[in-house]
Amino acid sequence: MTRRTVRGLVPVLLAAAALTGCSSDADSGGDAKPEKSAAPAAKTAARGGTVGGAGSGCELPVTFGLAKDWKPKAVEIAPDSDFAELAEQGPVTLACEIDAKPAGQIGFLRVWRTKATTVTPREALTGFVGADENASGAAYKEVKGNGQPLTEVAYTVHSELMDEDRPAHAFALATPEGPVVVHLGGLDADEHDEMLPAYELAKRSVRVG
Repeated sequence: MTRRTVRGLVPVLLAAAALTGCSSDADSGGDAKPEKSAAPAAKTAARGGTVGGAGSGCELPVTFGLAKDWKPKAVEIAPDSDFAELAEQGPVTLACEIDAKPAGQIGFLRVWRTKATTVTPREALTGFVGADENASGAAYKEVKGNGQPLTEVAYTVHSELMDEDRPAHAFALATPEGPVVVHLGGLDADEHDEMLPAYELAKRSVRVG
């Protein structure tokens, strides 16, 4: 299957991929010190706004810079919905999807929230990654984002659709309402690399409140 063919199929597949594509599975142990940086150096995308505040498309306990032309949308799924289980991954629940298609990429920056304030950012992130059986090679790192402590992870997810491995990145931070996880996936490795600047913008500009 060529990449052009896959792009043609994307509109049909996105309804399901929007919820299932965020998955991630843990490395062995999860708490081992990584031997490499959790995220490669990447440019920061041009800022097109801010997401997280009232009227931004997603009201969250954090705010961060939104890459130009990326479109945020709150995720609200009824508990009795057929998709309710897909919106849960480990200790977190999907709260917001920021769509890259208007900017020319295929993928989402997704924001997940915990139900409990007693969970630490590290626990939220390792639980999130560990809930995906297709993930491997997770490398964790404590970093700073906009002066705030973050836990970041880089790992690999095997895509059955593309029959290939693709990279994924996520970071987590503490808020008074419990940790928030911000995750970047993508259709394939090329799309992920093209969207990394938007992820870097979110990481470098994130703040609580």
